[in-house]
Amino acid sequence: MTQDTKTRKADARAGAAAALQYQPGFGNHFVSEAVAGALPVGRNSPQRPPHGLYAELISGTSFTTGRAENRRTWTYRIQPSVVHRPYARIDNGLIRSAPFNDVEATPTQLRWSPPPIPKQPTDFIEGIVTFGGNGDVATQVGMCVHIYAANRSMTDRCFYNADGEMLIVPQQGRARFVTELGIIEATAGEIVVMPRGLRFRVELPDGPSRGYICENYGVALRLPELGPLGSNGLANPRDFLSPVAAYEDTRAPCTMVAKFQGNLWAAAMDHSPLNVVAWHGNFAPYKYDLARFMVIGSVSFDHPDPSIYSVLTAPSDVPGTANIDFVIFPPRWLVGEDTFRPPWYHRNVMTEFMGLLHGVYDAKAEGFLPGGASLHNCMTAHGPDAETWDRASRAELKPHKIEDTMAFMFESRYAMRLTRYAIESSELQHDYFEGWQGLDRHFRDA
Repeated sequence: MTQDTKTRKADARAGAAAALQYQPGFGNHFVSEAVAGALPVGRNSPQRPPHGLYAELISGTSFTTGRAENRRTWTYRIQPSVVHRPYARIDNGLIRSAPFNDVEATPTQLRWSPPPIPKQPTDFIEGIVTFGGNGDVATQVGMCVHIYAANRSMTDRCFYNADGEMLIVPQQGRARFVTELGIIEATAGEIVVMPRGLRFRVELPDGPSRGYICENYGVALRLPELGPLGSNGLANPRDFLSPVAAYEDTRAPCTMVAKFQGNLWAAAMDHSPLNVVAWHGNFAPYKYDLARFMVIGSVSFDHPDPSIYSVLTAPSDVPGTANIDFVIFPPRWLVGEDTFRPPWYHRNVMTEFMGLLHGVYDAKAEGFLPGGASLHNCMTAHGPDAETWDRASRAELKPHKIEDTMAFMFESRYAMRLTRYAIESSELQHDYFEGWQGLDRHFRDA
């Protein structure tokens, strides 16, 4: 891809979202009002909030969580969130939650082709298919991986996930997330993080959309520490964008769908729940353009561990290991001398679920397609296929730039169990292992 093509794509992306405004910064305490004077001054819960609004607190952490980790947002809304009919169980579709016990966990390397866009009208919730995960949703430990494929906007219903925050990675089509706190739009190459419990709906302005979801049952995602890198590099805080206040004042039937303890529930409302006129706090959705990631790599020989490409991380209770690491493999220069430049052969205590947004992944010559996925479970051997090894072993080691690609990994310290759907899916590539069978012996004892 030429620089002119990149510029045109960036300009088109910027133009498509020109009407939306955002507030920059990661974890900032934001202040936003859609109507002047809607935010109270000097207190959070006055006896009579301005403009006849109701004050409502959304707590993303316990009240007594330390100040540095505490997440909460005060909202000033037309009606409180409690105004709805009782919840009733509805069908889960293909959404599942941990613990996963449908099928046995497997150490076999697995790969899936992209799921097709549905032919029947399917919105974001209906289009979510769970592939697997680990931990337990009830104890708020672990994570879950879904893929979504949808072809229509959510219209008369909204959604919230009480089980975990959602890291959403669009791979195809533009998605507009209309949330309680404002509107976020994202296309392929951007990510959106939706906090636990925040209400939203997903609209598809350009038609069909597909992507990946990492559901985080544990503590919230955050920026990784930089250690000896110093104060700069990787994902910069100022490049994360949160919405400005934008409210709906409608009196029309709406269904509130909740994911709670692994199941879907629905409650009837006679108005839109996205009725926040003003808000302030640090518990808010955000998006990030992966093209803004500052890649760091070797300028001598070998190359660093893939953790150098971490965008976000959610720590576990074991220091130095993550419940989730979100890692990307973006365009970058390879200059290592006397170095096998693709990812090396590897066995890892961390489980790796991988997806591809566009282009070709440099460790796989073919078969790994945009919208597809692979799973290399804890301590499962993996690495370049035979064709990639042969090409890289013979390549002239001049500076080379990997372009027009974006792959990613959801990594976890816990092994991943699959759903029955994933293991029996028609998209599962049963010949995936064949890519390594051509790795012949080259040993010479003299």
